[in-house]
Amino acid sequence: MRMIGHLPGDERAREFSDYLYAQGIDNQVEPERDGRWALWIHAEEQIPNAETLFRLYREHPDDPQYAGAAKEARARRMREEQENESARKRFRDKGRLFPGGIRGVGFLTAILVAISVAVSLVSDFGRTIRPILWMYISQYDVDGGVMARLGGLPEIRHGELWRLFTPMFVHFGVMHIFFNMLWLLDLGTMVERRQGTRVLAALVLVIAGLSNVAQYLVSGPSFGGMSGMVYGLIGYIWLRGKFDPASGLFLHSTTVTMALIWFFLCLFQLIPNVANTVHAVGFGSGITWGYVSALLANRKR
Repeated sequence: MRMIGHLPGDERAREFSDYLYAQGIDNQVEPERDGRWALWIHAEEQIPNAETLFRLYREHPDDPQYAGAAKEARARRMREEQENESARKRFRDKGRLFPGGIRGVGFLTAILVAISVAVSLVSDFGRTIRPILWMYISQYDVDGGVMARLGGLPEIRHGELWRLFTPMFVHFGVMHIFFNMLWLLDLGTMVERRQGTRVLAALVLVIAGLSNVAQYLVSGPSFGGMSGMVYGLIGYIWLRGKFDPASGLFLHSTTVTMALIWFFLCLFQLIPNVANTVHAVGFGSGITWGYVSALLANRKR
């Protein structure tokens, strides 16, 4: 889904939205803070046609064809609803089980939260680690610091590659998982809804892998949590939304400020026992990815 432009008011926005819908172009309009309405097109392949129609509408907004589109749009919606109702009676598909995610949450986001909660319950919120040792990046530490640890990670070297990512599911305490899951639900769903599950999956794998390895090299294998992933999503959404508003991603400056304050409180040990390297590498990875992807997206337009 991509935003292709703005319309000056509610009446104009809904008029043109109905016109596009009557032409077979699924879309939605959303109010902005400045009083304008943003126009979003659902399918990437329909964007060129929608942009052409949008340009024509702005040139001739009083053309009678637009005023008559509402009736045709209502008729199309009625036909689609009847077809959907017939399909629901004939099939029990995955959409019945997870209609747009669980209570509006993105599908992959819901899976990440469910695994994190399950791991916390099995391990009594990190107090009983034996059942989840296989999720740690390694069961062995190496004396000698960063350079010595470069030769560590024996399990991963022998094929247990999941250990690069699974530490993000390990949490230590109720508050640890509670706040991480609140952030993940909002940020993960935003990325998944605006850019798709594959984009979120790529972010999760890359950011979690980089931040977990970095934390191991600095402090050893005894760490866990989704906060590195959360900081990565904050950085990605912040920079991507800032330099590519059409992506649909946005973080208020207050949210970014709060995240940075928390980061430095942890970094200077005012909040102790925190895996700060995970935060730093996750945040840096997300910022880099957001900025580069915004530049590439702008070049394509």
